[in-house]
Amino acid sequence: MRNSRRAFIRNTASLASLSLVDQLPVTVNLKSRPDYIQDGGLKFCLAHFFGMNKQRIELSKQMRVLGAVGGINPGAVGLKNIKPWEKEAVLAVLAAWKKEGLTLRVLEGPPTLSEKTKLALAGRDEEIDHFITLMKNLSIAGIDTICYNWMPVISWARTQLDRQSRGGALVSAFDMDKIQDQSITEYGRFSKEDMWKNLEYFLRAVIPEAEKVGMKLALHPDDPPVDEIRGISRIMTSADAFKRLIEIIPSQSNGITLCQGTFATMGEDIPSIINYFGKRKKIHFVHFRDVRGDKNHFEETFHDDGKTDMYKAMKSYYDTGFRGPMRPDHVPTMSGDSNEHAGYSNIGALFAIGYMRGLIESIAKSNSKT
Repeated sequence: MRNSRRAFIRNTASLASLSLVDQLPVTVNLKSRPDYIQDGGLKFCLAHFFGMNKQRIELSKQMRVLGAVGGINPGAVGLKNIKPWEKEAVLAVLAAWKKEGLTLRVLEGPPTLSEKTKLALAGRDEEIDHFITLMKNLSIAGIDTICYNWMPVISWARTQLDRQSRGGALVSAFDMDKIQDQSITEYGRFSKEDMWKNLEYFLRAVIPEAEKVGMKLALHPDDPPVDEIRGISRIMTSADAFKRLIEIIPSQSNGITLCQGTFATMGEDIPSIINYFGKRKKIHFVHFRDVRGDKNHFEETFHDDGKTDMYKAMKSYYDTGFRGPMRPDHVPTMSGDSNEHAGYSNIGALFAIGYMRGLIESIAKSNSKT
């Protein structure tokens, strides 16, 4: 009898405890964090270049990385016969991201900037007009940053997408002497002077319009930053080239995408160039990644395994006041993930964000103490 009474009391107490827990709101925070702005005020993002991948979106929200970087694809949101620079397309894509719980912060790879403009071909002015329309509509939608490049015909180039790295992870690599197709493209040869002339024509047409709507144009370096591929010169291949860029039209709308991996393959000192462009408020967007090697022979690396002092790099962004969008770039494909989209492994992105978040929290809190 005594044992039965004890069991009854014990079970009743347990049930009462469970009932009390059930009544607690799920949002109760039993241990509040010290006062700290997440990511030191930086706007961490993930790239979504291959549609609205369910796992990637869910991981983004679980990591509380709520910024998306991507393009404008009317077909992906059910629109037909609508151009990607038109207002209806821009608003529909933005709404689709909002429905997923994310915010499109940066348009990377504008849909109306091709060989026509970069090589000064027929139809250039019409394409530039579409670009200006795109800027206006993005501004209406609340997007203020466009990442673009000046690499016509042959854009991002690698000679291997499955080189084994640490622990068997797969990374991309480039070896200049392994480019098999050395033929001149159908467009013929273009000198560096040609490419600079075409870039200046574009900037003089669009920067005044960008200023009117508060749009930030962020030019990405040529990747790889070699002098020429198949007859087409590449000009955005050094820090000096970007210094020249921002002087063509001195404007807050005329800035850069600081892709660390590409600048590292140039042989540039990353903290130094962050300080140079950061103090001038010319860094509009950051690709946070690292490499091993030089512009002619390199491979991607884990964020903690390349040649750059990533702590100093992150500290330079923070100290110069950069608080804009930043995303990890070209992560290794890790065990259990697909290499279908080399450089954009979901598991690799988890490692990258964790590493970046640890760096910036350490830096921001250290600065607040001093």
